[in-house]
Amino acid sequence: MRECPRRDGGYSGPVIETRAVKRGIGTEIMLVLGVSLGASAIYAILRIIDRLTFVKPLSQQTATLNPSVTPDRPWLDLAYQLAGIGLGVVPALLAVHLLRRTDPVPSIGLDRQRPGFDLGTGAGLAALIGIPGLGLVWAAQQLGISAQIVPAALEPVWWAVPVLILAAIQNAVLEEVVMIGYLLTRLRDLGWGSWPAIVTSAVIRGSYHLYQGFGGFIGNLVMGLVFGYFFKRTQRVMPLVVAHSLLDIVAFVGYALLKDHLGFLT
Repeated sequence: MRECPRRDGGYSGPVIETRAVKRGIGTEIMLVLGVSLGASAIYAILRIIDRLTFVKPLSQQTATLNPSVTPDRPWLDLAYQLAGIGLGVVPALLAVHLLRRTDPVPSIGLDRQRPGFDLGTGAGLAALIGIPGLGLVWAAQQLGISAQIVPAALEPVWWAVPVLILAAIQNAVLEEVVMIGYLLTRLRDLGWGSWPAIVTSAVIRGSYHLYQGFGGFIGNLVMGLVFGYFFKRTQRVMPLVVAHSLLDIVAFVGYALLKDHLGFLT
């Protein structure tokens, strides 16, 4: 690390340069979150305030995911859905690009070097999170601390299931790359300990799900803690992308196909 010149002609040494680098990393983190999930967290907090101050109780309100935009024009609706999916993954690509500026081969495990491990472990993590998660959703609605969640509200068109699968994968890539791979790496670069970084990431993850109610916050907070700990141990994001994709595919596609047959889903 080189020394930095002072205005008086002397040298400030490496400390100021280190501080400048850390300020740059901190600014980068705020900007990445500001154009992605940090902004979503702010809007979700405003949304839960809106829900709590609305005339209807929270448990009688509905949180709809994957709605149709133009249900009367399916071709345009498809274009909207695909545009949303494509643009939704851009912050994850930005995060990877920024990591590569300081490390040409960032060690976040977003690769295909261990497909068997990634798929098997991802499926296991999905079961670990998803099975108790169903109970949490039911309990939160019974306690009145969650809105009624509609995971999919597309029209019954031929492209609905493929779009829901793509939306699930997009959510997984965005959240796991930004909140786990990127954020935990950058907080480590700032000198944060593992658990403060994991807890911070998990709280942000829970916060941008507050639009669903407090059940969504709690469930995703726990998910963030588990996923953060897994990344700490393995330095691999790909199993988390697999797990998150499976969770959302089951939720989105399962609801779309079974909502008329299973009463507890409605």
